[in-house]
Amino acid sequence: MKTIKTFIDYEGKKLKTSTPHIGKFQKGAAMPIEKGDFILLDYTAKVKETDTVFDTSLQEVAKEAKIYRENTLYEPMLVVVGEGWVLRGLDEKLPGLEVGQKTVVEIPPERAFGLRDPGKIKLIPLKKFKDQNISPSPGMEVEVDGKLATIRSVGAGRVQVDFNPPLAGRTLIYEVEVKQVLQSPLEKAKALLHRRIPPVNVDLFELEISEKAVTVTLPEESFALEGLQLAKRGLAADFMKFLPSVETVTFIERHRRKEAKAPPQPAGKEEKPEAAPPS
Repeated sequence: MKTIKTFIDYEGKKLKTSTPHIGKFQKGAAMPIEKGDFILLDYTAKVKETDTVFDTSLQEVAKEAKIYRENTLYEPMLVVVGEGWVLRGLDEKLPGLEVGQKTVVEIPPERAFGLRDPGKIKLIPLKKFKDQNISPSPGMEVEVDGKLATIRSVGAGRVQVDFNPPLAGRTLIYEVEVKQVLQSPLEKAKALLHRRIPPVNVDLFELEISEKAVTVTLPEESFALEGLQLAKRGLAADFMKFLPSVETVTFIERHRRKEAKAPPQPAGKEEKPEAAPPS
């Protein structure tokens, strides 16, 4: 069986097709994706005008595009369709796709990071940066009065700072493939857990799901994670939203006594044999 790769622009027109084989992701009769579905999505995102890759879930693509980050997990992204977890222009095109279907979606600026606003380009005295021991240069990303910005130019005593998102005004191309649709409450719960606490292998957590309750036993590998309490709060909200019958969420930290190791014995001095008494 062949799967179809389609190219869809924002108006929904199919522009071109090809037919790579992605057989292992077929699951009987093809079921189109619907709003509210839990899907695992591989993607590569490019700027249309320059064909520059700026984000991807694929490790090899990241390395080839020279955007690979050592501490980043490269894997299909969890998306709940229609929840706004991806750009609006992409979220709107996910319903109707099928597992294993490779699709290219073109997203105009107003459905991506917005149009560029000239009013968000400001001139700031160079002294303000010098006072903070910052040597501004074009392309540098900085925080000014709590807002992220990009330095566009540095002149005599003044710095041009752009508070527009870096990709504002750009048309984006997303190459996407739905790898899997999660069906059971356990699959969904594990995916939500991994999304909130990605540094720890999800298989180390113990999950118990009943009709009205979810219990999560945390592994010791998670105890010292920065932001763990916020992650737990967000996870509890996720469970109650996406598993509607759940009324309580309990987190358990189970500490086990570690067997004390016997201290290493000091190396004994080699004993010399006693000399034989004189005859």
